[in-house]
Amino acid sequence: MIDALILPAQRSALAPAARYLSARGIGADQLTVAGFAIGFLGFVALAFGFCLIGLALIVANRLMDGLDGAVARIQGPTDRGAFLDIAMDFLFYALVPLGFAIHDPAANALPAALLIAAFVGTGSSFLAFAAIAAKRGQAAAAFPSKGIYYLGGLTEGFETIALFVLICIFPQAFPFLAVLFAAACAVTTALRWHQGWTAFAPDNRSR
Repeated sequence: MIDALILPAQRSALAPAARYLSARGIGADQLTVAGFAIGFLGFVALAFGFCLIGLALIVANRLMDGLDGAVARIQGPTDRGAFLDIAMDFLFYALVPLGFAIHDPAANALPAALLIAAFVGTGSSFLAFAAIAAKRGQAAAAFPSKGIYYLGGLTEGFETIALFVLICIFPQAFPFLAVLFAAACAVTTALRWHQGWTAFAPDNRSR
């Protein structure tokens, strides 16, 4: 919901580190893969109940996710990089609730399943819109440097990471927070469906 607002500050904060890494020959794709590996370790930590370690690894993953984009803007973005970034991000998002479900299936499995299903809704609507928008040559004005059309909503990246922070600090609240966020994701999905239905109506076809 506020990703576009915080994006300039994020870029400014990450720019020095991105220039340092780029000058030493570290590529954006390397950072993307390394960030996913760190995020996977976070999933393992959560599955074993080490929530604060998991939180540290989640934060590190998100830092790497910001850095790979910053380095890509310096070295030149690529379609492969954009694909790798979004594909690994979406899997990472699903791994976090899965970690909680594995650790305590009795309390967390159903809320985690609801949250993962909600992520499928937001993710599929995001990617479906991006695919048709790319076909029509459209770009998101609020996110001009993104590798694909970035469709906003009630639950974007910032809100998702805020959820991850909360469930790691208060793991006993996971069931409630997961269901609450799943409901918010359902609203986002419904709004994106409506936006796609309206934007891609036959009379709005690009000529």
